[in-house]
Amino acid sequence: MKRLTRLATALIAGIAAGTAAGAALAADYTLSVNTALATSDPLYKGLESFRDSIATATGGKIEVKLFPNSQLGPDEDVLEQARAGAPVAVVVDGGRLANFVNEFGVLGAPYLANGYDGIRKVVTSDMFEGWVKKLHDTSGHQVLSFNWWQGERHLWTAGPVKTPADLAGNRMRTPGAPVWVETVKAMGAVPTPMAYAEVYSALEQKVIDSVEAQLPAGYGSKLFEVTKYLTKTGHINLITGLVTSAKWFDSLPADLQKTLRDEALKAGDVASYGTRDMLGQIEADLKKNGMTVDEIDVTPFKDATAGVYDKLGYGALRDELQAIAAK
Repeated sequence: MKRLTRLATALIAGIAAGTAAGAALAADYTLSVNTALATSDPLYKGLESFRDSIATATGGKIEVKLFPNSQLGPDEDVLEQARAGAPVAVVVDGGRLANFVNEFGVLGAPYLANGYDGIRKVVTSDMFEGWVKKLHDTSGHQVLSFNWWQGERHLWTAGPVKTPADLAGNRMRTPGAPVWVETVKAMGAVPTPMAYAEVYSALEQKVIDSVEAQLPAGYGSKLFEVTKYLTKTGHINLITGLVTSAKWFDSLPADLQKTLRDEALKAGDVASYGTRDMLGQIEADLKKNGMTVDEIDVTPFKDATAGVYDKLGYGALRDELQAIAAK
């Protein structure tokens, strides 16, 4: 009996020790990151890099969990969760943030910059950091980094497009932010806001006629199955950011706050350069899947959308940002 008692005591002690060890290994903080993109997207590889580097750099104090394909809901819903203080983050464009701080909207305006390197200078500038503080103080959102480049957005349509006149009456899906809506309207189409997760079925059921999207997202969601032409307008240079709750962020120790922002910037570079390196292969794969890829003279589209800046009050800001990008 004594032997059984000693054995039971040892077993209980072992279980208790294991439980304590497990508790010690548990993260102090958890951040759930939502994205509309699929796991095959190069930007998602950057999020995986962020998850892993945060675990290492914080010694396991912060655990990052990833939710692709909008598993936590549309971007707008996750932004509201963050605003309420939930420990969530979302990969989001400036157009959506313009609802809170108007300056962010210019990042989604047409033909602001080409490629990643120039726009990266903009989103790491002192001017941009001022917008970040303003967003924090007025809306309750905290930008971790805004250097998540997803490529230039092009037109995915059923028929060929050469000029804005070819888009007359064309119902084109776009995000609902004013800068996106006005850009699509200026290009000649009828802007039709909807969640990206609904695009494939909407095209299949003829609810919309077309969509404008960057190559990795379009390929990842198999738009080649429901469209026939990719017209390379490059009308929006899609730079996005990793945005979380200011309330949650402020609750962290200062060293963890710094680590989150530092590692988010590094991971954004991983995502962005990974995107750049994959564009050629994605285009080749689209052609193999039957898409016609058209290189066109984009001058008519540049001319048609030039007025979007002044209409939304971004004329002077465009000139400042283009000067920063050109440095």
